[in-house]
Amino acid sequence: MNRKLITISLILIILGGIGFWLFDRMGGNNPVSISVVEKRPEPLSGIYFVGVPRDEALGKAFEAMEAQKTLHPGSALHTIYEIEPAGKLDTMRVFVGINALISADSLEFRQFQSSRYLLAKVNASKWVMPSPNTVKEKIKNFADSAKLTLSETYIDKIISEQEVHVIAPIKD
Repeated sequence: MNRKLITISLILIILGGIGFWLFDRMGGNNPVSISVVEKRPEPLSGIYFVGVPRDEALGKAFEAMEAQKTLHPGSALHTIYEIEPAGKLDTMRVFVGINALISADSLEFRQFQSSRYLLAKVNASKWVMPSPNTVKEKIKNFADSAKLTLSETYIDKIISEQEVHVIAPIKD
């Protein structure tokens, strides 16, 4: 009985160590770096989606903007969740766009009045990346400690599957 308990304990310790090592290697322990950028957030061209997360139109909005991104080298996909769904059947409102001014009837524009913003850089595998709420909380804490007032708009700039920048405009 004692040998079984020791063997099971050793296996659990080894598995826990391997799990922690994998989590760390995938970037799970990478810090979120936050800095103040002294310029306006870039204007965006994109599509508003209002509906439930399962709606095919949401996927089509992302596909349309990915296609625009390939036509405009140097641009990146941006999302602004104005109303985030609490569940799969809740209504959401999201702006999906790129940082290029495109004149097309089907696209809308977003411009920001702030003359500066907080930039949070997140680098990790999508499997261990911190949740959006965790990143927002870190941004709010940084703003509070620096005595800055945020506009409560959070723009996710998707650089790659492993890198996301969160832009939080500062009220002037």
